[in-house]
Formats: sequence, C-alpha cells, structure tokens
Amino acid sequence: MKALLVNGSPHKNGCTHTALDIVAGELREAGIEADEFWIGTKPIAGCIGCYKCGEQGECVFKDDKVTEFLAIAGDYDGYVFGAPVFYSGMAGSMKAFMDRVFFSNQGRVTFALKPAAVVTSARRAGTTATLEQLEKFLQHQQMIQVNSFYWPMVHGSKAEDVLRDEEGTQIMQVLGRNLAFTMKCIEAGRAAGVALPEPPDPRVWTNFVR
Repeated sequence: MKALLVNGSPHKNGCTHTALDIVAGELREAGIEADEFWIGTKPIAGCIGCYKCGEQGECVFKDDKVTEFLAIAGDYDGYVFGAPVFYSGMAGSMKAFMDRVFFSNQGRVTFALKPAAVVTSARRAGTTATLEQLEKFLQHQQMIQVNSFYWPMVHGSKAEDVLRDEEGTQIMQVLGRNLAFTMKCIEAGRAAGVALPEPPDPRVWTNFVR
C-alpha cells in the first residue's frame, strides 16, 4: 500500500511540507509507502467550465501539474491534500489544482471510497476556512475522510516554527496513524471479500431552472 501527499504550497520545503512530512513519517512507520507531490510554482490554469473534459476524457489544459498528478494518482491507496492559508483561504494555485483534478478526472482515477485527509498551515488565522474548502472536494468524490483528534492544522511562519508547534505536530502524527489504520482496514476488507457498494444507475441530475 502507498499514499500520495500533495504539497499545495509554492514553498517546496516550507510549513505545509513540514506538516505533510510528519504525516508521512507515521505512514512509513506503519509500513506504508508515502510519496510527496509538489504542485510547484509554475502557473496552474483554473477550470473554465468548458466541459470539454466530458467529451475528450481529459482537461483542455495539458502538460501541467494537474496532468502529471492524474497520471500517477490511480496507483495510490490513500491521499493527503495540504495547502497553506492565503488571505484566509487556500492558496490560489492549490484551488486551481483541486478544481481541475476533481472536475476533469472524468473517471480516469477512482477516488471514490479511498481514504484521504486534508491539512493546512498558517501563521495565525484562516485555517478552518481552508480546511472546509479542501474537505468539500473529498466529500464530492465519496472519499473516506480521515481525521485526527483536532482540526488538522499547524502554525508558523517558517518550517522550524511548525516543529515548535507541539500540539500541531502531535495532530499530524495521529492523523498519519489514523490514515494508516484506515488504509489497512480497507485492505483487510477487500481481502475478506467485502465488495464495494454499487453506484446508482442512472445517476439523477436535478436542475432547478429550466
């Protein structure tokens, strides 16, 4: 089993990475491979609502970090999405990344019923708003959201500050252990022959304005 941790910060080794690295350490301690995916600093186009992905099976914007992520995401059994706080919400590049990953995927990668967690980092405020933004993507894709004993956030202006946030560090440790436990439970259920629930067919779409 292996997990993919997405670093949505423009700072490759900053606070968000430090939080994810603590989670990754717990996963590896539990025998689960953990890889980090950095979205980088190059521009990521936001979704333009053209719906071409439904026709073509892929986003019209190609050869960027969204394409790179979707090419490997299906090989993983669990996920962690991390983002820093910018103006009391997630960083714009991460928002564009998440919008396109989950909208343009069009079934190429099955996220449904896979365990996932979210984490955020901030100097001071905006963490809960950012967590709510991130969580909605998991909910929409029927992912199994894994939590810690407190909201999964860390505080600090630089990486070394995060390590001084003792409560935040412990929250990340517990999050990693809980994710490992959930991944193993799902694997055990699969080995025991527990089948995934069948999706509704057909899926109902209700538009309130005709």
